[in-house]
Amino acid sequence: MKFVAFERTKQGTGASRRLRITGKTPGIVYGGDAAPQLIELDHNALWHAIKKEAFHSTVLEMELDGKITKVLLRDVNMHPYKQLVQHIDFQRVDANTRLTMKVPMHYTGEENSQAVKLEHCLVNHVVNELQVSCLPVDLPESINVDLSGLKKGVSLHLSDITLPKGVKAVTRGVNNPVLVSVVATVEEAPDPATAAAAPAAAAPAAGKAASGKAAPAAKAPAAKK
Repeated sequence: MKFVAFERTKQGTGASRRLRITGKTPGIVYGGDAAPQLIELDHNALWHAIKKEAFHSTVLEMELDGKITKVLLRDVNMHPYKQLVQHIDFQRVDANTRLTMKVPMHYTGEENSQAVKLEHCLVNHVVNELQVSCLPVDLPESINVDLSGLKKGVSLHLSDITLPKGVKAVTRGVNNPVLVSVVATVEEAPDPATAAAAPAAAAPAAGKAASGKAAPAAKAPAAKK
C-alpha cells in the first residue's frame, strides 16, 4: 500500500496546530541508519487510509521527495472526540531485519461446522490478532483460518493452524494459546416450584371438567303468608 508524505520543516505545538488548520497531519519517520525525519500528510487521504486494515498490518511504501521508503505504521494519535488524526509515527523497514507485528485473524466456515450446524454450539473468537515475527517480505496482510472442522467440546489452539511460510508466532507466557473456543448451549431448566404447582392446579380443573356442570344453587325458603 502506497501513500505520499511531504517534508516538514517546523516543529512544536504551535506549528503542529497551524498545520492541522490547513488540513495537514504532522508525523515522523524513524529507524534504520538515517536520522528521524519530520513529515506531513494530507489529512483527508490519511483518514481514508487508516480505515483500511492493510494500512495497519502490512509494509507500506512512503513516497517522499520522489523516493520510495518501506515503512510500518507504529502509532496513530487521535483527537479525543473529533474525527481528527493529530499525529502519526512510521518506522523504516530493513529488508534483512526481522520485524514484529500484530496481524489480524480472519475466521471463516464456522457456520458449516459440525459444532454449529448439528450440535448448536457457540463459537468464540478468543484471539482476533496474532503477534508474529518475520522478514518484511514474508509479512502477511492477515492470517486466514478455516473453522469448518470445529466439533463440540474441542477448542482450536495455535498449534492446530499452519502459519504462512517464514512467519513465527510471538507468544508471551502461553506456549499454545486458544484461538477459538467452542461452547455448548445449555437449555434453561424449569423452575422446581413451578413444576410442582402445575399438577396441583390441574387437578381441580380436571374434576370440574369431569362433572360436566356445577352443582345447583340452594333454593331460597318460601315467604310466609
